[in-house]
Amino acid sequence: MKSKDLFRKGLLAISLTAYLLALVFIFYFIPRSLARADLELVIKNAIVRARQGQVSYGLPVRLEIPSVDIDAIVEHLGVTSGGIMDTPQNIDNVAWFNLGSRPGEIGSAVIAGHYGWKNGKASVFINLYKLQKGDKLYVKDDKGMTTSFLVRETRKYDQKADASSVFSSSDGRSHLNLITCEGNWNETSKSYPERLVIFSDKE
Repeated sequence: MKSKDLFRKGLLAISLTAYLLALVFIFYFIPRSLARADLELVIKNAIVRARQGQVSYGLPVRLEIPSVDIDAIVEHLGVTSGGIMDTPQNIDNVAWFNLGSRPGEIGSAVIAGHYGWKNGKASVFINLYKLQKGDKLYVKDDKGMTTSFLVRETRKYDQKADASSVFSSSDGRSHLNLITCEGNWNETSKSYPERLVIFSDKE
């Protein structure tokens, strides 16, 4: 029995020594550039795994708000040369801010639309002010998925007020914020004095 125990202990010692030598080889003899590359690969794989745990949302193509009879095509726009969010080319369409989150993703997705009248025709967001807390918004994407949101709050901003919070959030949830103009048209400045923002949360 003693000889068998000694033999097992010897094998264990040899195995442990081999394992330690392997670690020494890995950490001291592999080139540092390769180690850095491996670390970058590990980080990239971790990011991929994290994203795989989330739903993959497509690009928005349509916005529907039944309570105010809106069914609009969604354009994809960024910022103008003046550094402000661009607006839809067509008064019947809305525009998703494509430098931010997609509707349904964590963060605040933003969609803008025109207000008022043009050539005797009402703009898409002419009745946006009528939305109430609890009303539903629906965004359809190019993958055929529909994501629903519930109106949480309506807020007005002065034209020159800082409204940067509309474009971001830090609560780890998904939001959709709608923006349009508000107030009476100023012929001198060729603009409206206020901005109306509808804040909504993913249902």
